Amino acid sequence: MKGKIIILLFILLLLAVGISGCVPGDGSYTGSDPAGFFSGIWHGWIAPITLVISIFKSNISIYEPINTGFFYDFGFYIAIISGFGGIALSRKNK
Repeated sequence: MKGKIIILLFILLLLAVGISGCVPGDGSYTGSDPAGFFSGIWHGWIAPITLVISIFKSNISIYEPINTGFFYDFGFYIAIISGFGGIALSRKNK
């Protein structure tokens, strides 16, 4: 049982490190290569984690400022709405 907990914690640590490498506002996007639709979806999914990271690092933000405009916004909002229970609004109540 103790070994399973250690393995689970190790996997969670690897996921956290992997996700933090793809946060918006880290300088990986330029004017000639802005963040697009799929980057918007990814940034929307990791927004809660990015919020926590942005408390400790001032150059990280939840939203990528160098983006393609509408398509980045569309992907970002799709991920935010679906990730935080927006799809549950379409379910029937019992």
